[in-house]
Amino acid sequence: MKPTYTFILFFAITACTSSNDKQQQNIATIQNMFDAFNKHQWQTMSEYYIERASFLDPSFGKDYVIKTRKQTTDKYAEMQKLFPDIHDEVIALYPSGDIVTAEFISTGTLNDSISFKLPIVAVFTLKDGKIIRDATYYDQENP
Repeated sequence: MKPTYTFILFFAITACTSSNDKQQQNIATIQNMFDAFNKHQWQTMSEYYIERASFLDPSFGKDYVIKTRKQTTDKYAEMQKLFPDIHDEVIALYPSGDIVTAEFISTGTLNDSISFKLPIVAVFTLKDGKIIRDATYYDQENP
């Protein structure tokens, strides 16, 4: 009976370690994605997503939409034209299995005169080290 308990304990420790490693990898993916965003490396940023990822974002409407990496790259390149100094300051990352929730503040300046500071929460779902779903929440009416 003692070998059975040893096996169960070993399995539990291995499962916890594997789960923690996966969460750390997911956090690293999200941190790297934000780093690429802040460097305005839109192609690199989009490569953290699968080829056709699901997005929920007020700028796309009220329902999930599928966007390709190219569409994601194009969206942020256009945003940079409006806000050349756009930057996201990550406040905290909260991992839970295949999900990482990010709390961040987006800032930027329009035409060197009108600045914005927008608190945002995004819930990223990952699979095999890539973002498959991005649900972003912010108040679009009051940037």
